[in-house]
Amino acid sequence: MGATAARRLPRTVVALGLVSLLNDASAEMIVPLLPAFVLALGGSLQTLGLIEGVADTTAGLFRLVSGALADRARRKKPLIVAGYVLSSGVRPLAALALAPWHVLVVRFVDRVGKGMRGSPRDALLAEVTPAHERGRAFGLHRAMDHAGNVIGPLAAFLLLARIGGTPDIAQMRTLFAWAAIPAALALLTVAFVVKEPPRTTPHAAPRGPLSIRPPAVPALRRFLFANALFGLGGSSDAFLLARAMQLGVPLMHLPLFPAVLSIVRVVLTTPLGALSDRVSRRTMIAAGWILYVLVYVGFALANEPWHAWALIAIYGVHYSLVEGAERAFVTDLAPAAERGRAFGSYHFVTAMVALPASAVFGWVMHVHGSPAAFFLGATLAAGGVLALLAGVRSAPPGHEPAHRHS
Repeated sequence: MGATAARRLPRTVVALGLVSLLNDASAEMIVPLLPAFVLALGGSLQTLGLIEGVADTTAGLFRLVSGALADRARRKKPLIVAGYVLSSGVRPLAALALAPWHVLVVRFVDRVGKGMRGSPRDALLAEVTPAHERGRAFGLHRAMDHAGNVIGPLAAFLLLARIGGTPDIAQMRTLFAWAAIPAALALLTVAFVVKEPPRTTPHAAPRGPLSIRPPAVPALRRFLFANALFGLGGSSDAFLLARAMQLGVPLMHLPLFPAVLSIVRVVLTTPLGALSDRVSRRTMIAAGWILYVLVYVGFALANEPWHAWALIAIYGVHYSLVEGAERAFVTDLAPAAERGRAFGSYHFVTAMVALPASAVFGWVMHVHGSPAAFFLGATLAAGGVLALLAGVRSAPPGHEPAHRHS
């Protein structure tokens, strides 16, 4: 992640990164095994698509509202804490699921918590970080988040290795219960370590009804449109795990699959986020989106287990190119007093296309096979790349737009 980068950034950035690390360690002890768990409970690939689509859409909807609330509130930390409390409290209850719809309920409530904390946290990160360091700050935060994505699957793998052989549904339940430990540590960290400093931007309490519309900045709205088109070509990463299983990756190795993805993201997200502070963020985002298209084509053509391992590593490069750059780009384009709504809109647009994207992907995968589903995803994502390059001009890194009323 880069010790030097961490030393130069505000304590709040690093503390929130630690919370994300612990929370994601908990989540990733569970998520890699959810496809196998849902199938063991009698669900199908279409069921999995519905569960993951609902989960992603729920998070986006609540991020939209929480972003608007963050712009009004004098303090963002209470919203952030409430979100982590909800997610960390419900997630280990997956161990008690007896039917696929029970998993759906757990994922729904978990994502409500994610939605409550996401936009206020991103707005707080932008607020406490100097403009010329925002790409680095978001990159570091995402890298720490991904470190949790490494720790969680590795912990799951070690626990499963003690069992030996292919885990049955009872053993998966036991593993899910262990996920409560890092979840509790995340709660303690956000409650007692994260400190919210006094506002560094002017605060004028808005009047009238709560607005959830994106700020009236044309470049921002065009970027949101391009992001929506790109998202139509996406699907839950659970389908990458399902594809890995089809290619012959053993079930007990599945927790290592997202670990490889996350190791790449841990190593590259901070330096590539920092790079976006010096070069065009739009160019970096476009490069990352193009790489995504190529990875999906690769999954369509893959026919060996090692292809899945190689492609997931390249997929990590895609994430590293865009995660810090996209969030910093939203910050560059949005007025300071409306960043909560800007991040809410960004996450909302991404999530609103997640349900139809995952549902359609799951249906195509079930009816027409995996190659057809991945080729379709690559084609739709390419449309987002074209919209980004044709319709969005890059703001200078660290740009501070004037406040606008929308």
